[in-house]
Amino acid sequence: MKRVVTFGEIMLRLSPPGFERLFQSPLLSATFGGGEANVAVSLAHFGLDSRYVSRVPANAAGDAAVSALRAEGVNVDRVLRGGERLGIYFAETGASQRAGNVIYDRAGSAVAGVKAGTFDWPRILEGAAWFHVTGITPALGPAVAEATMEAVEAARAAGARVSLDLNYRRKLWTESEAQAVMRPLAARAHVLVANEEDLQSCLGYEVRGADVTAGGLDPAAYREAAVRVARDLGLEVVAITLRESRSASSNGWSAVLWDADAASFHEGPRYDVTLVDRIGGGDSFAAGLIFGLVTGRPPEEALRFAVAASALKQTIPGDFNRVSASEVDRLAAGDASGRVRR
Repeated sequence: MKRVVTFGEIMLRLSPPGFERLFQSPLLSATFGGGEANVAVSLAHFGLDSRYVSRVPANAAGDAAVSALRAEGVNVDRVLRGGERLGIYFAETGASQRAGNVIYDRAGSAVAGVKAGTFDWPRILEGAAWFHVTGITPALGPAVAEATMEAVEAARAAGARVSLDLNYRRKLWTESEAQAVMRPLAARAHVLVANEEDLQSCLGYEVRGADVTAGGLDPAAYREAAVRVARDLGLEVVAITLRESRSASSNGWSAVLWDADAASFHEGPRYDVTLVDRIGGGDSFAAGLIFGLVTGRPPEEALRFAVAASALKQTIPGDFNRVSASEVDRLAAGDASGRVRR
């Protein structure tokens, strides 16, 4: 069984019922999520040895976060306990022409106190085939950014493949701050996952001809950007997700992939998704791509699996993608009818 290690922040997610505005009624549902935690959960459901590394407070909130991951099959033995608080985010689900909204309350969280030397990475990464991190983690502060680079270097030294999902969050840092940190990190990765905003904000690459507000995206417009990024940063694979945001309720969803070793460009399947919860969609794509590549599927098949996995996730409430590899394979093979299975 392939072992994959992820590193990041798990947060408490508070959301109003259904499509209510925040505090429209005095009810908020409490779940957990976070970029790398979401990837870890997906990989556990796909049947891999999925291990998550983080730091959470030694209190009831931290206990609940760890228990939530353990319940999904994630190994949490390397989660450290310490710090004063668990980060929180408030997520309001959009509908039709009303956009969704996220409010962060994460300053001073337990992970923000992580620095180089906090984790014994050589021991943690022993036997790992893959290591994954997102751009959200180094955005938490300079010390966390140093710890992230330390983890990436340790993963490479251990012989693990490294994937980086750029995941730009403008509420956490500026474009200039992001580029100063993310370009060196991206240059140490093997596989890069991004969307068009990530490429511009984190790396300074513009996708020429892309217009995300027009309701349709031309996959060919992304080929040039993917090739340039791979060439300049020495990446083996660059995958770019394509979200056609027609409204907060209806999206087109696909992705493209540049395989630098084979000098080949692949376009994934396209799905029209009626959104239940789009949060975690990119994370489920990254997890699907990791699963495909780490289990030896050709890049084009890994891309097909990743797009299908993320399409399914966006029909499930919460951050986590609770689907099996066989369910994803059915959709990737063309069974998109949605008929009840009896």
